[in-house]
Amino acid sequence: MPEQRGTADPDLGAIFDLHVASEFETKDLDATMATMVDEPHVTHVPTLAGGVGGAGVRQFYRDHFIGHWPDDVRITHVSRTTGADRVVDEMVMHFTHDRVMDTFLPGVAPTGRYVELPVAVVAGFEGDKVASEHIYWDQASLLVQIGLLDAESLPVCGGEQAAKILDEDEPCNGLIARAERGAAASP
Repeated sequence: MPEQRGTADPDLGAIFDLHVASEFETKDLDATMATMVDEPHVTHVPTLAGGVGGAGVRQFYRDHFIGHWPDDVRITHVSRTTGADRVVDEMVMHFTHDRVMDTFLPGVAPTGRYVELPVAVVAGFEGDKVASEHIYWDQASLLVQIGLLDAESLPVCGGEQAAKILDEDEPCNGLIARAERGAAASP
């Protein structure tokens, strides 16, 4: 029989909202770490940026994450799923690539290009503290949007991903149609 959650159980969504606000709004390293267990781990899957353990996560946040985002960064929440010990957020991040962003684009000089990028975060909890974060996005979409990857020669797309996530009425199958046009044009 599943374990019943009582009224005293923590509101994991509210805790995660505080965690994200501490990272992006107040940019407060200590407040961010206060929402986490003593030995958390954070992994940005496409670039493997992050940290393991309290000291490793703190160093990563201090040196590469908190306060290292473009000034115009904005998050549009799309959906949230909450379980007994997990929060999964689907969102779109909006920003201008106006600085080196070690987390998403390590070592890439600013391009000045505007980006809209679907992102999924899987946050694991121990009690009322964040124990882990796994953050996912399509690196090809990001590279297309900043001009480092040619979408015309590969089966990838750029900002169309975010547009589709934010508006389900946007068309589907653009890459399939492009491939069919290319096949029809081939000798």
